[in-house]
Amino acid sequence: MNGAVFNPPPNWPKPPDGWTPPSGWKPDPSWPPPPDGWELWIFTDTDTPAANEDPPEATSPPPDPEPPVSTSAAADEPRSDDGQHDAEALAEEVRLLRAEVELLRARASHGGDGLVDLDDERVLQEVGIYNYHHPLEDAEQYRSRLDAINQSIKDTVKAGEAILASDMFTYNNSLAKGRKMTADLSKLMLRAYNAEADNCVRALRAGNVVTAKKRLDRAEQAIAKLGAMMEMRVNPIYHELRFEELELTSDYLMKKQEEREAAREQRARLREERQAEQELAAERERLDKERAHYQSALEKLRLNTDAEAIAEMERRLQDVDTAIEQNDYRVANIRAGYVYVISNPGSFGKRIVKIGMTRRLDPMDRVRELGDASVPFPFDVHALFFADDAVAVEQELHNAFAEARVNRVNTRREFFFAAPIEVREVLAAKLGALLEFTEQPEATQYLQSRKYWPTEAPAAGSPRR
Repeated sequence: MNGAVFNPPPNWPKPPDGWTPPSGWKPDPSWPPPPDGWELWIFTDTDTPAANEDPPEATSPPPDPEPPVSTSAAADEPRSDDGQHDAEALAEEVRLLRAEVELLRARASHGGDGLVDLDDERVLQEVGIYNYHHPLEDAEQYRSRLDAINQSIKDTVKAGEAILASDMFTYNNSLAKGRKMTADLSKLMLRAYNAEADNCVRALRAGNVVTAKKRLDRAEQAIAKLGAMMEMRVNPIYHELRFEELELTSDYLMKKQEEREAAREQRARLREERQAEQELAAERERLDKERAHYQSALEKLRLNTDAEAIAEMERRLQDVDTAIEQNDYRVANIRAGYVYVISNPGSFGKRIVKIGMTRRLDPMDRVRELGDASVPFPFDVHALFFADDAVAVEQELHNAFAEARVNRVNTRREFFFAAPIEVREVLAAKLGALLEFTEQPEATQYLQSRKYWPTEAPAAGSPRR
């Protein structure tokens, strides 16, 4: 267009400097319309068209006239001209695609839906604590609801209501042929949509339904765009059914994961209680034998009338009776046990502690179990004390550090972001008297190992990249 300069609206992607629309170019249908009265072509003062001259079209500038080429000239023309023409056309296409990409990025940065975020890890961090879309009691109820939804999906497909399309489209001036073409394309579109929906369901991770719903939305929009000529689109009711299927599947996966975690914790608790009962029973048996031995020895000493030996044996017998009484109390009172505060700076960092309780006869057995092969270093004990209601004391400590939980999803994990000195202050406030408390962990193996670590290994507690 001699004398005319292309003038894109401000709401279109900015073209490269010096770019002019090629022959037959039209703006992308997804671009917003130009403002009212906007001129896509402007003229300079010296090149203003005459009054009787028609202005250029707004959406499609006319192609430049092609010079006539004779057959002989075309045969003799070198191939390099065609190659140069193809290269220029490809370069123009690349510039157009880059402009469209910039527009999509601008929409995404302003909250638009031009791009689908497929980074599951980032999406999971953004959504935070999982909220159930359809709260139900257990995974079995979710399975029943999923079966009902799947049956509704099948019924909708069988009734031919999954895809909506115009029945007045003609092909070769034939309404019957047009309807057959519409029916065939509807099946093709439905197959593509269902394939994307099934992929979303199969790739769904527990607690991350955001990405899957965005992907399915994009598939529905793509089908509506491709089938615009035939007014073809996915039935909104069918789309909602597939959405509900995604939500229920996500809820089911999360509930099943929670039930597995709860069952694992329950098995661990029962295993510890059974072991504690076995230890207490074995201890009672040992004390009974010891008491019988002391009782027999005392009877023999009384025959010899050795007052000093008799007093010593009676003292030992009294100690055994006291131990038996304490053992029986712990057997009868299931809430009695030891509360512990432990840390592992080599494994978790300096500001993470674990607060728990155990009913084991020797509480250090439980601490040693926690520091087994699952962590590189053993735990250090900061506090370890017996309580008649260890369950209540443990719960009070958990409540005091509720906002500092490491795992905010599974509250049965008893790790907290806190320094040992902070736990000591809470214990002093709740128990009244300060018990024996070790503020600084020994961490012997960790401190001895650090000097042998590779230079690129990060120190414990430092951020990992």
